[in-house]
Amino acid sequence: MRVTPSSATPRRGPLLVALLAIVALLAPSAAIAARPAGPVDIQILNVSDWHGQIDPNGSPPAVGGAAYLSTLFKDARQANPNTLTLTAGDSVGATPPLSAYFEDVPAIISERLMGLDADTLGNHNFDSGLGRLQDQIDLAGDVSGAVPGKPFTYLSANLKNVNENVTGVDKMKMFNVGGVKVAVIGITNPEAPELVLPGAFGTIQITDPVAAANRQREVARRAGASVVIALIHAGITGEDPITAAKTGPLVDFANAVTGYDLILGDHTDVQYSGIHNGALVTENRSKGLTYSKVRLTVQNGAVTQKGVDFLTPTIAGVTPDPAVVSMLDPYRLDLAEIFDEKIAVATAFFPRGGNVERSGEVAIGNLVADALGSKYDTQLALYNAGSIRQPLPTSYVPLDTTLNRSTPPYDIVVGDPYGVLPFGNTLVVRDVTGAQLWAAMENGVSRITSSTCLGADGRFPQISGFKFAFDCTAAAGSRILWITLTDGTAIPNSAASTYSLTTSNFVNAGGDGYTMFKDGQGASLEPDADVLRDYLRAVGTITPTIDGRIVKVNAPVTP
Repeated sequence: MRVTPSSATPRRGPLLVALLAIVALLAPSAAIAARPAGPVDIQILNVSDWHGQIDPNGSPPAVGGAAYLSTLFKDARQANPNTLTLTAGDSVGATPPLSAYFEDVPAIISERLMGLDADTLGNHNFDSGLGRLQDQIDLAGDVSGAVPGKPFTYLSANLKNVNENVTGVDKMKMFNVGGVKVAVIGITNPEAPELVLPGAFGTIQITDPVAAANRQREVARRAGASVVIALIHAGITGEDPITAAKTGPLVDFANAVTGYDLILGDHTDVQYSGIHNGALVTENRSKGLTYSKVRLTVQNGAVTQKGVDFLTPTIAGVTPDPAVVSMLDPYRLDLAEIFDEKIAVATAFFPRGGNVERSGEVAIGNLVADALGSKYDTQLALYNAGSIRQPLPTSYVPLDTTLNRSTPPYDIVVGDPYGVLPFGNTLVVRDVTGAQLWAAMENGVSRITSSTCLGADGRFPQISGFKFAFDCTAAAGSRILWITLTDGTAIPNSAASTYSLTTSNFVNAGGDGYTMFKDGQGASLEPDADVLRDYLRAVGTITPTIDGRIVKVNAPVTP
């Protein structure tokens, strides 16, 4: 039967359509009307900057690790089913061998088994380019049943052209938690393209995080969200010298956005909690050294109470999740055939972590830089601290239980250099002028905080073959006081003097702000971890040593 205008649904003119749209926007939606009136206690589990730390950190006491965190998270969800499990980027990249050797597939599957609900994209998610990123997004979101665990979503609201480069990244995801609509919004750190190899972002551009967050928060509230959460890959980097209040991009973001209930930070390995613009703002230690339980009480569509507990996931007394253990077993067997070989002995522990390698000279930095310079017999060697990711011995767990990994002298195995240097960077030999070296050192110390002489930025240089001093209190760009060769010969700030240098392809391509090296010199040679492995094997016995290569001062001095 033909439907005539009189028997069909009445036509709506443009004005009526516009009025109905406005009414629909302003009126409470059915979802909002259905909000539970009584209080709902929501729990948010969070780890920060996990970096595929599948195995526990430290020995003893050992903490973290995917199988143990999975058990702790399951216990927490059993105590309160109204739970989301979230993290804010860099869950992959710079990972230990058990994950890195297999293109971080074990880390992604571990996150699924740990019950992750959403993650955002940090700089390390782009370490291996867009093809690898797409594979990881697909693996995380797989719903076929072929991949163990629960699917999770990657979120970022401040990426322009993202859909032209990868698929499966949303700006926001809405969750129904105990009848409450919870919006989770992702934010990528603006400096991320500087921290990866050129081209790793394709045509993706990062937009202003505050504008993107406020815009998406408005979308979330219109959609009926009673709780709005931001996952931002940014953290604490310093403190006010007078008030001791923590500072950094995480605080700056939290102070600038409005309408958020919870902001989960990341990126800098600092534990923090505070209230900013009414939002609870938190950050955990990296690699599962701590995790947090955030408590949100929601009543009549609004958050009425909020708080956080930070916990150290010590593994003693915790039964590892058998699903994670069995999933990892085949990877361990494959890896052990290559990585369990003993290559050296360390007379003591080589520390790394807590940003010590990003603030001054450290033994692990000296070891790496010495290995580079020795391999190619160059006068100088420079390696950015952000590419050094583990101490020695590392968290790698050999299947060979006869190896001594818990007390000095430690057995160092093939897996260790690949844990220290997990990015697969290749090395470059080139010439540098004195002027380029001075500019490089200025860049390297530019993010050091003047009040504390500490820093958290990966551009800080670890060096061999030369020494330098810098004034922490001087303005960035004018901090270097002197540079000399190891024998004390001055290196002038001049284009007339030239020196041979070994560095990584990342630094040579201008990564971490080392744009003074982006002049087309040098060709990629061997992988950095291979060179460190061979150096350790040749030396045999290593001792952590600090010998005054980097001098911090608060006033000009002479060498």
